[in-house]
Amino acid sequence: MADAAAPPQAPPMPSMMPMLIMMFLILILYTVDGQDHVIGEILDKGLFFLGMDGKYPVVTLFIAGALMASTSAILRSFFMDMLAQAKSQQIMSAFNKELRQARLENNSFKIKKLTEMQPAMMAKNMENSNKMMKSMPFTMIIIIPMFLWIRYFVNVTVADAGTLGVFVPWANVSLLDQVWFMPDWILIYTLISIPFGQIVNRLIRTYKFRKYLQQLDAGEGAEAA
Repeated sequence: MADAAAPPQAPPMPSMMPMLIMMFLILILYTVDGQDHVIGEILDKGLFFLGMDGKYPVVTLFIAGALMASTSAILRSFFMDMLAQAKSQQIMSAFNKELRQARLENNSFKIKKLTEMQPAMMAKNMENSNKMMKSMPFTMIIIIPMFLWIRYFVNVTVADAGTLGVFVPWANVSLLDQVWFMPDWILIYTLISIPFGQIVNRLIRTYKFRKYLQQLDAGEGAEAA
């Protein structure tokens, strides 16, 4: 009798160690920075020109957020194969679509085949996640100091300039007011940096894709010659 096929192995879970280390490092730096903003004050000696003496805090938050998001995206692009990631996302999307369709049609044979393929698909997806996690320490080199400097900028520079009150689309707020557990400046900074980072990621991906197509065209031209 033929041996039964081995059950598919579960995909390996991505390592959480880099994230845990980064969280621990953030906690240490935040503790060292303290209420006196020790680290932020040191960083301000090199980044003071971004602060504009606290006169335009929203502009400074925008510049800092854009700078942080752009630098982080560029650093990640060196550690990740964005073309492979995009291809993997497309394959996973198509796979999930087929699986949903099979379940809607109650196609048990197709469901069985796709389910058997699922661990391999998940493993590939986890591999991409691991690569992203490995790039995290390098991006944190940019994110953590920038965050600590902005904290100093808002709590000291802007407060001394008397420009904590700003207008945002939903209200007039003080940058030190809190929404749930976060000061408003973190919310504004996040709303700036995340979308900007997505735009930069898309631009980098588009550039790499066009470069890849040019390489393919050049290769085909060489073969034709």
